[in-house]
Amino acid sequence: MTNLLHNISSNFPELVRLYTIGKSVQGRQLWVALVTKDPHNDDQLLKPNVKYVANMHGNEVVGRELLLQLLVYLVNSYPSNQYIKYLLDNTRIHLMPSMNPDGFEMSGEGECQHGDGRGNANGFDLNRNFPDFFAANNYEAVKEQPETRAVRLWIDQIPFVLSANLHGGALVASYPFDNQQGGSPNKLKNFFLSYNSPTPDDDVFKHLAQVYSFSHETMYQGQACPWDSKGFPNGTTNGAQWYLLEGGMQDYNYYWTGCMEITLELSCCKHPPRRELPQFWEQNKKALIAYLGEVHRGVRGLLLDPSGVAITNGKLKIKGRDFSFRLSKRGEFWRILLPGKYVLQVTADGYEPTEEPFVVNSGQLYGNGTYGRRPPVAVGVVATPDYGPVIRL
Repeated sequence: MTNLLHNISSNFPELVRLYTIGKSVQGRQLWVALVTKDPHNDDQLLKPNVKYVANMHGNEVVGRELLLQLLVYLVNSYPSNQYIKYLLDNTRIHLMPSMNPDGFEMSGEGECQHGDGRGNANGFDLNRNFPDFFAANNYEAVKEQPETRAVRLWIDQIPFVLSANLHGGALVASYPFDNQQGGSPNKLKNFFLSYNSPTPDDDVFKHLAQVYSFSHETMYQGQACPWDSKGFPNGTTNGAQWYLLEGGMQDYNYYWTGCMEITLELSCCKHPPRRELPQFWEQNKKALIAYLGEVHRGVRGLLLDPSGVAITNGKLKIKGRDFSFRLSKRGEFWRILLPGKYVLQVTADGYEPTEEPFVVNSGQLYGNGTYGRRPPVAVGVVATPDYGPVIRL
């Protein structure tokens, strides 16, 4: 994996920048490949960040291989595929093939349901190790692992708009919340409890999950794995409706940073034989690419003071949706929304609260997954075709 990442970044420096966000317990690098046109230029205004994270459970390997294949596909397709060119010209795509490289080294090929390597080298399940929004359910003080801390700081530093977490062991697209207020303080009991726990953006999350499911070769059929009697209508589920999960990464992304993340379970067998890996790429290629395009759906803009200086300490919220979302250090904001009429509520220290109505249009998608658009104008309040207001306080 490391050799491939270095080779790709060396051969395509105009499209790929390789960086690390930290190290695992055993000292392995946590690599991320940034894929975008001009990846060394961090001054591209209003270019949204989207990420894929795989191999959080080290014995779930399909996602790891898919992201490596996706990286190769994106750079090789850029010169000839207009949709891929549009994505890379207008999106910053961060690919993290392995969040748990130590666990991967412990896992065994052919171990479909169990096997070593789910946890990190300290034996911690990283998808139970994040701060939990439902504080009443934090029944024990969990020691933050180095992999968790690295990802948490990464998420806090970059204004990610959209994300997916790639897993194995089922075939379903799961969306927040994974937990709910007043869940059982018993871990084993939680696994057998299920309650629908929607977010204020439930319509968007259902849409995102279905974009992936219906773009996948078979996920939308909702079929259960051979050892599981439970299928999923349309190949999607609310996380807590499946089973309660405490300390999960997708809930952390949404509540603490405003990034919309879903969890993708991509194979019944967690660590299938390597000869079977090519079929997973064919099943998921269209879905992986279509999902990336969803980062361009909704509203984006800038929050500026009267002199044109970015306001970075403001709070933004869509009226009628309880959760606020953050601004970048340059006053940029993004929010994925379905077509409709909305009101953006803006507050900032030293300014009167502001409400700005806007419309997210429905219309022809560019290529097979994203809206075409024109750049917003950072003067007054300007409605762009699919992104809504740019606000000057």
